[in-house]
Amino acid sequence: QVYKGLDIITNKVSPQEQRLCRHHMISFVDPLVSNYTVVDFRDKAVALISYIFARDKIPIVVGGTNYYIESLLWKVLINTKEKASTAPGLVTDRKVELEQLDGVELHRRLSQVDPEMAAKLHPHDKRKVARSLQVFEETGIPHSEILHQQQEEEGGGPLGGPLKYPHSCILWLHADQAALDQRLEKRVDDMLAAGLLEELRDFHRRYNQEKVAENRQDYQHGIFQSIGFKEFHEYLVSEGNCSPETSALLLQKGIQALKQVTKRYARRQNKWVRNRFLRRPGPNVPPVYGLEVSDLLRWEEDVLKPALEIVESFIQGREPPAEPVKMEYDVNENKRSHRVCELCDRVIIGDREWAGGIR
Repeated sequence: QVYKGLDIITNKVSPQEQRLCRHHMISFVDPLVSNYTVVDFRDKAVALISYIFARDKIPIVVGGTNYYIESLLWKVLINTKEKASTAPGLVTDRKVELEQLDGVELHRRLSQVDPEMAAKLHPHDKRKVARSLQVFEETGIPHSEILHQQQEEEGGGPLGGPLKYPHSCILWLHADQAALDQRLEKRVDDMLAAGLLEELRDFHRRYNQEKVAENRQDYQHGIFQSIGFKEFHEYLVSEGNCSPETSALLLQKGIQALKQVTKRYARRQNKWVRNRFLRRPGPNVPPVYGLEVSDLLRWEEDVLKPALEIVESFIQGREPPAEPVKMEYDVNENKRSHRVCELCDRVIIGDREWAGGIR
């Protein structure tokens, strides 16, 4: 009954859930496509959302990666020119080409064409520096100027353009850190029991072995950057070429690394929600309702029942019984301020990071 009549846009779903209602955007990108971007995701997802609305249904977007969800909520991304090719394995993305350059050189180039953006980005953040250079090269307009245009649109704010779907809400499932860590470790154990190693071996044999042999492995783009593959690199490349004892040690090393990065990623996701959703200044922020999932035995009382009440209230155009989560934020805080600490010989970006360094 919960799923009846819903359309789910997600990359995380069980076979049982797929049988209950229609799901979209699952297993639709070739694993070897390395130039699939958040812009590609947004364009496909927005078209699906329009299609779902046209059928008088409600789209439910399930995370996943909050950066991708943010791209659906706000006008924050920038379209550049069409890619020359989307064939698997052929990387024609200019950003990827720029990332091959030295970080200092990249930042120097950006300083020449867009000094405002260069001052906001850390020289070591090659991805963002390369993206800003790509925007300038492919549009002829400085990245900072395009962002200012978005922010100045009606409904825009300090962190981006207007909210694309004004009548929306966010359900944030959060748990006590200890309970979450324990659950994430069990999730990795369950993945291993379900055949993760066999899947990794098969993928390595079919797609990765040749790249490793030719020393052109890239763990920064495409499927290989995802959590769950690079952690087992040493184990996969040495399997069959070392003693069983060494192989067992490398396997345990990979498992522990997978558990660590999974827990680290979960912390980053929660930090993103707090900083980008809850501390986001301006009126163009949908309400965020917190649902406590520490005790799974209380799922119906703590999660299912309040979630249904919140969604039903939105559908009926009335105030939900629950209060949205609120967090204090400083409207004067500059997340992109640029300072140099002479004692540490470091560039520090952001007022909060500077204050932490001072402490």
